[in-house]
Amino acid sequence: MTVATLEPTERSRRADQDAADAVAAADAGPLLKAAGISHFYGARAGCENVSLELRSGEVLGIVGESGSGKTTLLNCLAARLRPASGQLAYRLTTGRTVDVYGLSEAERRRLTRTDWGFVHQNPRDGLRMAVSAGANVGERLMAVGARHYGDIRDQVTDWLTRVEMDLERMDDLPSTFSGGMQQRVQIARNLVSQPRLVFMDEPTGGLDVSVQARLLDLLRGLTNDLGLAAVIVTHDLAVARLLSHRLMVMRQGRVVEHGLTDQVLDDPQDAYSQLLVSSVLQT
Repeated sequence: MTVATLEPTERSRRADQDAADAVAAADAGPLLKAAGISHFYGARAGCENVSLELRSGEVLGIVGESGSGKTTLLNCLAARLRPASGQLAYRLTTGRTVDVYGLSEAERRRLTRTDWGFVHQNPRDGLRMAVSAGANVGERLMAVGARHYGDIRDQVTDWLTRVEMDLERMDDLPSTFSGGMQQRVQIARNLVSQPRLVFMDEPTGGLDVSVQARLLDLLRGLTNDLGLAAVIVTHDLAVARLLSHRLMVMRQGRVVEHGLTDQVLDDPQDAYSQLLVSSVLQT
């Protein structure tokens, strides 16, 4: 009788707390705010005068044909590339907002190892191929302060299970894995430390269609379950529709359209967006 009485109360409390957390996140303002980001390669604009805001739990998709500037913008937002001009502000867990480009090199490295993750299109760029899959994931935990071997091993096991990896392969080198398996290890490596923001560059690019479908289901489930904020670059509009809440369309370094994903894809206003959606320019 006591348990039956307490369970609804506990559920109610959790629901109230979830609602309160959502309101608090909204009231806290954007997690990431970019203003006037521009970067040039000689006379050519990689990205020009891009501004955006990203809130906790929100997934932003960036689409455009090859050379549109989406990857340049992603690298600027992830502080992997210092733009020619513009500002990038990030809200820490303490509530304090920092100027990302004004941080020291050590402070930026700390931020990217703890609060942020980056999933490369080619998983070899995001993994250490000379150490085991388990060690790749465990290194990320050690970067955020984990030291107890047993706890690290347990968390690595849990995350490799989450990304549907065969645990018998945990001590194998990533170089012995297929591209899809390597990408799963890279995702586990990035998410095991529970970052608040993850950047993804064509996370399903170059994979077979069947592998893409399973990986997309995995990513959608993880972003929903963990409440991650994410910025995803893709040339595949189906990927953008499945994963993102909002969508930015880029052309020649500029944002030509920005809005809710379904609105942009179902009723594009810009002529280039219309062509992109109709697959005329899609590559």
